[in-house]
Amino acid sequence: MTACSQKAMKQLSNLLRARFPYIYIPTWEEERAVDMIQQTVADESYIRTVRKVYQWSQSGGFTDEEGKKIASTSTPAQAIEFICKCTENAVFILKDFHVYFGVGHRPADFEVIRRLRDALPDLKFAESMKNVIFISPSLNIPDDMQKEISIFEFPLPSEEEIREKLEEIIEENPSLQVYLDQEGKAQLARAAVGLTLQEAENAFSRAIVSRGCLDTESLQTIFEEKNQVIKKTGILEFIRSDLQADDIGGLENLKKWLSKRNRSWTETAKKYNIPAPKGVLITGVPGCGKSLTAKAMSAMWTLPLLKLDFGKIFSGLVGSSEENMRRALSTAEAVAPSILWVDEIEKGLGGVNGVNGDSGTSTRVFGTFLTWMQEKQSPVFVVATANNIQNLPPELLRKGRFDEIFFVDLPTKRERKEIFQLHLKKRLNNDYIGSRIQINNDLLERLALETEGFVGAEIEQAVVSALYEAFFNSRPLLEEDLEYAIRSTVPLSVTQAESIRALRQWANVRAVAATAKEDLENYEKSDPEETENDIRKSRGGRSLDF
Repeated sequence: MTACSQKAMKQLSNLLRARFPYIYIPTWEEERAVDMIQQTVADESYIRTVRKVYQWSQSGGFTDEEGKKIASTSTPAQAIEFICKCTENAVFILKDFHVYFGVGHRPADFEVIRRLRDALPDLKFAESMKNVIFISPSLNIPDDMQKEISIFEFPLPSEEEIREKLEEIIEENPSLQVYLDQEGKAQLARAAVGLTLQEAENAFSRAIVSRGCLDTESLQTIFEEKNQVIKKTGILEFIRSDLQADDIGGLENLKKWLSKRNRSWTETAKKYNIPAPKGVLITGVPGCGKSLTAKAMSAMWTLPLLKLDFGKIFSGLVGSSEENMRRALSTAEAVAPSILWVDEIEKGLGGVNGVNGDSGTSTRVFGTFLTWMQEKQSPVFVVATANNIQNLPPELLRKGRFDEIFFVDLPTKRERKEIFQLHLKKRLNNDYIGSRIQINNDLLERLALETEGFVGAEIEQAVVSALYEAFFNSRPLLEEDLEYAIRSTVPLSVTQAESIRALRQWANVRAVAATAKEDLENYEKSDPEETENDIRKSRGGRSLDF
């Protein structure tokens, strides 16, 4: 039995011993919940008075521990009457009883609710120890019984429980080829954390059927199963990405920081008594790799990447926006360990200061998000990206919300060389197209010098534009095509010189540079206004011909 199971059984036994009359367990894992209840009430170390377990369902009424049906208990009224007349120490499990509390278009059955309330004295003061436990997939408590019902949070299976299920599947299939060592099995079980035990079993079985074995590639099947859970929320989006750290040009300081925190949520990390990292805020010049870094983290850390869309959080119904946020955060925790990506977070929190006139909805949603970031225990790493950091409320930026705030500036010359090399190698994979271009240090040096003040996205588009030029003329790509595309580009450092200058001033004392220190030492951070003058001077003041 795992430590997680022992903790849950201890909490449940305390409720039973304290004679809580009605206990509500919202869970999809009905069978697993029943099994835990049976283990708890049968173990004198947890509960001093051993009790019988009776289970009720609409289809068959009450059954005893041997599965024998109890006559005349099929209706809710008969079931409640049986509970009141029972003189044994017992726990009564009522499955799907929440439908009588009002579900969807079905109104609450007030006669059933009244009978439950009338049964309270018998449950609290009878000589025998009796408790009623409701099990249902959703939490639905009638207003009339808010004070009488106690909610028991049934935990999802722990990594140890999922590992036991994995080992059980392997033992049941002796002919199965398993290309996993103990660490590999632990990684597979860890990836399935957040799924129900049935969902985890389905994912392992699906991996075996699709691949004919269990190996490290089976992780993708686990992520696909988690994707099913995420899709059902309608708010979060599961992002698939094959990007690696090497696909990001530059930003070595940021990549090194992320690399050091990889696997910090594992059991091995707990031996060092270090907490799982909370998150990182990446701000800076648009087009310099902030979103690219978030997408690459999924592959770097082998974790699912969830994108939170604030536009889907806010809806027209009063109170629903706050509930949407809570549901999204609960889902992120359910599939933990995971990465939660909030892109352009300043746009989603634009109404926090009340300027949008949304009657405080943005403020309440923001408060829910802040509280969760501060209090969360699940290993959910938050990656927030922002272009206009000055629009963010100061509460979000204080220490404790994020582990670090990184500033992504215009790429240095070495970084521009890396970016050119990445995009040229990625696109010049055809012998005919690349026959006139030799990707060497001299070429990259010239291109980097000509693109002073360019962001990574502008360098990528320069390569794409050059390829279009070659395609239009039905010939191989030439260096002149790249030079023409560069001359035809007005970089963001020119069009947004003032805002970049203000952003740099803010980040100078408030953020950590994403670029490696050695690059910064060899890089003169030119003022955007000077960069603009240099670019215009190099073009001789000529009008651009697109």
